[in-house]
Amino acid sequence: MTVVTYTIEAQQAGERIDKALASLQEEWSRTQINNWVTDGVVKVNGAEVKAKYKVREGDIIEVDVPEPESLEVIAEDLALNIVYEDADVVVVNKPKGMVVHPAPGHMTGTLVNGLMHHCKDLSGINGILRPGIVHRIDKDTSGLLMVAKNDVAHESLVNQLVEKSVTRKYTALVHGHIAHDKGTIDAPIGRDTKDRQKQAIVDNGKNAVTHFQVIERFGDYTLVECRLETGRTHQIRVHMQYIGFPLVGDPKYGPKKTIDFDGQVLHAGILGFIHPATGEYLEFSAPLPEDFQQLLTELRQ
Repeated sequence: MTVVTYTIEAQQAGERIDKALASLQEEWSRTQINNWVTDGVVKVNGAEVKAKYKVREGDIIEVDVPEPESLEVIAEDLALNIVYEDADVVVVNKPKGMVVHPAPGHMTGTLVNGLMHHCKDLSGINGILRPGIVHRIDKDTSGLLMVAKNDVAHESLVNQLVEKSVTRKYTALVHGHIAHDKGTIDAPIGRDTKDRQKQAIVDNGKNAVTHFQVIERFGDYTLVECRLETGRTHQIRVHMQYIGFPLVGDPKYGPKKTIDFDGQVLHAGILGFIHPATGEYLEFSAPLPEDFQQLLTELRQ
């Protein structure tokens, strides 16, 4: 077992232990944490507690994380929008609301479940829960993803990401009027020290660079195209918030008063890479989803 230790801070005081731990470690589900509490592998200040225990500031929580069980990912016949496919790669247009890969407590309905039914063969480099997955986009972000069907293709695509030769362009609607037509945000990203479910600009974070260009302005809102040079978790969402133009609808990084869009208004519309086998540069585009287009139509009116 691996022992993980957390100290409860003021902003979490009063929360149930499952909620507090889930916010500290986003990979854990509250159901999973409750089972661990019942099994006695979670201790507060050295003692076992009940699942309804409410944490206090200064509490020291120790979790003896059990070794992961062998999990079977079930192939599911899901409706996938396959943009391109050959013997080496698949390019899929992921809808908003779909999770990319399974995780404990969330094992069905993901892109991987659908891909396993569709493809039968995917790279095994990323393990049983993430077969073929080279990069991810957030659950509520729509758009293009490249998936590897064998290990040679996987390594090639990952190397291209490392070398920053993959083209990834996103369309985003942000709060505020961006006066200048284009810009570059170069600010390191890491885990937010105050909220472990969020990313933030931190001094010891990983290098992160986003280039943006204004497409259209709507008074209090601006439509931008963001090109990723790096691919950190929540990069566009964090970077645009950092310069004062958070994404519309973003529940994590946006303002409380925003347009109700059921998630951030963000679409991965252009994806380009060098084919792992042929060496040919391929580029694909996916149109804005209907709800995104409808929102822009309303703003223009």
